[in-house]
Amino acid sequence: MDLIQSEKQVRLERLARVFPYPITTESRRRKLQRFLDIPQLTIALIWFPLISYWLTTYCSVGQTLSIAIDRSQWGCINLFTIALLWQRRAIPLYWCVLPKLGNSNLSEQTLALQQVLPLLKEYKVMVLGDGVPPRKLREFCSVDLGSWLKTMGVSFCLRLKKNHCLETENLIWERLDQLGVVPGTSLYFQGVRVRKTQPVAGFDIACKWKRKYRGRKVKDAWFILTDLGSLPVAIAAYKQRMGIEEMFRDCKSGGYNLEGSGLRGDRLIKMILLMAIVYTAAIFQGTEIQKKQVQKYVSRQKDQPQKYRRRSIFGSGQDGEKWVNYLDRYELEVQELMKLTRNKRRFYQQGLRAATLIRSSS
Repeated sequence: MDLIQSEKQVRLERLARVFPYPITTESRRRKLQRFLDIPQLTIALIWFPLISYWLTTYCSVGQTLSIAIDRSQWGCINLFTIALLWQRRAIPLYWCVLPKLGNSNLSEQTLALQQVLPLLKEYKVMVLGDGVPPRKLREFCSVDLGSWLKTMGVSFCLRLKKNHCLETENLIWERLDQLGVVPGTSLYFQGVRVRKTQPVAGFDIACKWKRKYRGRKVKDAWFILTDLGSLPVAIAAYKQRMGIEEMFRDCKSGGYNLEGSGLRGDRLIKMILLMAIVYTAAIFQGTEIQKKQVQKYVSRQKDQPQKYRRRSIFGSGQDGEKWVNYLDRYELEVQELMKLTRNKRRFYQQGLRAATLIRSSS
């Protein structure tokens, strides 16, 4: 797993080049393949206990946890993922490869959620759902999924297609895109009946279309099926969903290059397990670095006008580990360099203390 983090790659061929074992490169590659065939390397035996430990460490009982459901597809791989949203990023909780391309269905979604919800029984859970581009394929817009979540006692924000209808008055139905929502406006309907085919009662609908800003216009309005009881709460909750998109970017072309691994079936599931461990460890290390207020030693701070940090919490965790590793590797050289500018000794001491704090969070 240290190799995955240092190389930021999950391709077996790339990992085999640097795998520290005194055999030929091809033998190292086959050894890694055999490791991925170990039957005990499963989500239930390895990952779920780790998630339970991390939750008890970082989350209070009764705290509201937001989880996102989404799907990522490349080549012939169709990966369904459930992830815990965490500080503009997401931590994978469960994943499976669907035996088909295209949208997941209600039974596949509920089956996957049933794997995760027992892990979160000590917390309040909110499920956020959208879909994958193109948006006309939005798949988590099912009123049936909302009904199932309601029976499970789980809150939700599910973005609906604009062709759904709601009952504005008794037996008077209107399509969502005919409610008069225009850029810069919002509406909230509480306790209404919603339908695409058969009407279902007892849902809230949050409608919002972001206003035009600096010449940029958002293409579509948001129509969100929810039970949160308030427009600001529903919109704020749904915005968190972008964390799973950032997670996919970190794990794919923007990070570990999962789609370039060439793995299939069980080997792919197990490689994602290893990647999830190192990815989540980096996120929690970034969380500790932030809590100990030593983030400025591993990444540049945002300028005052900027809205977002220059480096994500995932990137801070990775950079912090690399920084202290290089400090350890070149310890003698660093000491010689510090002797050249003795007037900076106080700042060096502060930096060495920060490095000690980062090591303690590993």
